Amino acid sequence: MLGCPRGWFLRVALTSAFLRRQDQRARILVARPAPRARSQAPGSLKRFLGYLKMEMTEMTSVSLKRGSAAIEDNDSVAPAEEAKRQKVSGCCPATGQDGLENSSLPSSEKVPGPPETAGQGKENSEVPSEEEEEEDGLSEEGEEEEEAESFADMMKHGLTELDVGITKFVSSHQGFSGILKERYSDFVVHEIGRDGRISHLSDLSVPVDEEDPSEDVFTVLTAEEKQRLEELQLFKNKETSVAIEVIEDTKEKRTIIHQAIKSLFPGLETKTEDREGKKYIVAYHAAGKKALANPRKHSWPKSRGSYCHFVLYKENKDTMDAINLLSKYLRVKPNIFSYMGTKDKRAITVQEIAVLKITAQRLAHLNKCLMNFKLGNFSYQKNPLKLGELQGNHFTVVLRNITGTDNQVEQAMNSLKEIGFINYYGMQRFGTTAVPTYQVGRAILQNSWTEVMDLILKPRSGAEKGYLVKCREEWAKTKDPAAALRKLPVKRCVEGQLLRGLSKYGMKNIVSAFGIIPRNNRLMYIHSYQSYVWNNMVSKRIDEYGLKPVPGDLVLKGATATFIEEDDVNNYSIHDVVMPLPGFDVIYPKHKISEAYREMLTADNLDIDNMRHKIRDYSLSGAYRKIIIRPQNVSWEVVAYDDPKIPLFNTDVDNLEGKPPPVFASEGKYRALKMDFSLPPSTYATMAIREVLKMDTSIKNQTQLNTTWLR
Repeated sequence: MLGCPRGWFLRVALTSAFLRRQDQRARILVARPAPRARSQAPGSLKRFLGYLKMEMTEMTSVSLKRGSAAIEDNDSVAPAEEAKRQKVSGCCPATGQDGLENSSLPSSEKVPGPPETAGQGKENSEVPSEEEEEEDGLSEEGEEEEEAESFADMMKHGLTELDVGITKFVSSHQGFSGILKERYSDFVVHEIGRDGRISHLSDLSVPVDEEDPSEDVFTVLTAEEKQRLEELQLFKNKETSVAIEVIEDTKEKRTIIHQAIKSLFPGLETKTEDREGKKYIVAYHAAGKKALANPRKHSWPKSRGSYCHFVLYKENKDTMDAINLLSKYLRVKPNIFSYMGTKDKRAITVQEIAVLKITAQRLAHLNKCLMNFKLGNFSYQKNPLKLGELQGNHFTVVLRNITGTDNQVEQAMNSLKEIGFINYYGMQRFGTTAVPTYQVGRAILQNSWTEVMDLILKPRSGAEKGYLVKCREEWAKTKDPAAALRKLPVKRCVEGQLLRGLSKYGMKNIVSAFGIIPRNNRLMYIHSYQSYVWNNMVSKRIDEYGLKPVPGDLVLKGATATFIEEDDVNNYSIHDVVMPLPGFDVIYPKHKISEAYREMLTADNLDIDNMRHKIRDYSLSGAYRKIIIRPQNVSWEVVAYDDPKIPLFNTDVDNLEGKPPPVFASEGKYRALKMDFSLPPSTYATMAIREVLKMDTSIKNQTQLNTTWLR
């Protein structure tokens, strides 16, 4: 390391020592990045610094919760390098990247669209085959050129709550500060299923099934044989069959090889052949290219339910990424998985998943292959899961380094339990960059397609990955989609999808070019605008009329909205009142807020009386949403601790391993608030936490808090 700046070397040494001390399971680091003097280091040192920056970026602890329940949008897409570093032991994934990134945010985040759930319409188009071989990460050169920058610097141009209409509180207690998601293990989400039970990972055993093959199926094939079979399965060569010689020619050995091929490579069938006095197991496609889309079609026992349901425990991975990774290891398409709701990335989450005709034994084997995943509580059932079937989510949240007194905490939590919180759409709904998603949504509704294109592609304030900066600069300079696209090593982001569409359809057909982006991701923009309007109108409603129902408010009777009349006011509480998201199939309150809706949409050049769009997908029917939510099953405790790195409660995996719960001293350097509560679908836990702390929960504000505390 001769010639390396002394301060740089000291920072790397200190950072390395700190990394070694980190909790192995959490793998989280909050630290200031290496100084920019790294550009003076020799090439090999620059590469090391690039890797160190990548590690520190992945492990930074300031990202916030993105959606709390059934319609939680995917947050903070993990860098592809994280997938590349996924450690594997005991089995090998299919060739290629470890999972396609999915996103609900428009900036630089990858969008092949969520995996289609079994039995649902194919609204989310798959990434075209021309990109399937594409690298999902930055090149080494790109990493070297990218400048180190603190997360606080990256977020200085981000949104605050005021920007998206989040301005009011319902409680009167004095607020206090605390650090939200200082570690991703401080935020645990357990799904509440159709039957009202909270999902827990409590059993890793595999159901006894006489049809299941032995464990030998996972070891009987060599790596070379597995590769040849995988290429056959995925039609990657011109071979119509693969022959495997049976070295130990016994019936038992032949049976195991047959089972191994059928189990590990769905869609392949086998037969035994004699060739020149030797026994061979020959694998071939049973039903052409359709065989891969219908796994186990020819070998699944009729007496067994077609779907294997299981509980998925995952750390620091969102649902879409997890399913893509599982499908890659199982060598199946992601659309054979189904689930009731998506869960956040930066958290520990537990939810039920169903998969079509994959055995519990194969799924359980993944527990040996994947870090930060556990699969258990297996059962075979006749039906898949459907989006929206869940009853909600149960949250266990730790707010670290709180400043509130015990009395303040008591008042805050009692208010949350008895009154609740304003059901705002959380900050995660509006994106994390200098161009909020609602601005793109507004332009779509205005039919201003040039503005839609510019908002997504123009250079923007704040730090971005180096290749995105270059892409935007190229676009601003040349307006050449092909040239800008060449600056992107990752073409599955929104920018890449749009540029590919512009290259295909031309600059005069932006509508079709925008249509290249998967449907759910396009609709996310206009839903963001609806949420933006709703937040602002609810703040006006509370400012104007307070926390009591008034004549002209709306309540739901079944699925139908009706007005509260003067004589009926005393029959309702604020928890019954709903407000509309703007659309062509809703009614508006009969008081001042109705005019406020009209004024806001008119200011945005939209006609509240005509929310139908020329393009059917972008027509807004509207919906109703309760303005106050009261959480269920609320409990809390304040604990003292000295080490900010230790977990403050046991997870399901800790309990399975018999780990004793943490013991807290009566005094400590820091204090934390541990809180438990349950929320219905489509509500945001961060808004409940905001009510407790009475502070801005935006990433911009939390980043500043976190950075200040750790310096």
